[in-house]
Amino acid sequence: MRILCTNDDGIGAEGLAALRRIAGALADDVWVVAPEVEQSGASRALTLAEPVRVRLVDTQVYAVSGTPTDCVMLALTELMGDAKPDLVLSGVNRGQNLGEDISMSGTVAGAIQGMVCGVRSIALSQALERFHDEIYAHYETAEAFAPGVIARLLEIGWPAEAVININFPALAPEKVTTVEVTAQGQWDVNRMHAERRTDLRGRDYFWMGFKGRAASAEEGTDLAAIAAGRISVTPLHIDMTHREACFSLKGVLGGAPPRLRPAAAREA
Repeated sequence: MRILCTNDDGIGAEGLAALRRIAGALADDVWVVAPEVEQSGASRALTLAEPVRVRLVDTQVYAVSGTPTDCVMLALTELMGDAKPDLVLSGVNRGQNLGEDISMSGTVAGAIQGMVCGVRSIALSQALERFHDEIYAHYETAEAFAPGVIARLLEIGWPAEAVININFPALAPEKVTTVEVTAQGQWDVNRMHAERRTDLRGRDYFWMGFKGRAASAEEGTDLAAIAAGRISVTPLHIDMTHREACFSLKGVLGGAPPRLRPAAAREA
């Protein structure tokens, strides 16, 4: 089996080193194509307004001056030649990718790009208690369980139009006992915020981030599983159609497009 590894934390990330060891437990032919610098929050961004440069780091290891989507696209169309990988692994992200935050995740985006290109793809994230640099990430937990979970997933398979999003709890391996297949949850609080600061020239700027606010989660979701110390395995797809709204709108908005009358006619 041939495996492509990517991430959004950058080519030097500790989580990428962990991912390479996970991939090495599953296959002998492992490639790495990852961003030169951190691309957290890049989602499915594709670099269009500037050139993308590739640096050879080692045998079958490349750093790319772009996003995770750039990395996977270049790997599959240019860097790996005619032999596509059998599996794309993206991660191991430093921090969980859960709930609606998934839509912003460069880690999940790397897996989605693999899926779009016809390759089975899995995103992996290691949860943190808080998103601070001094917080220890239990990558040993991801390393302990990811090979077995991935091997089982490959054995049973999943739909071609889906990617698998795996999150490991912020616990040591010996404290993790359960794997749960979950649905994507939704945070019940607004955690995003912008903090206003002032530079040395007196000009305002903003630092974007998340508030560490407590939240409750519906049972059966990725949020609840990680909060309970379980490994969360969530099948995802990129069809964002709201089916109920689509069906209800069809009954009132079909046919000729409505036109808004000019203001003068409305007043009359």
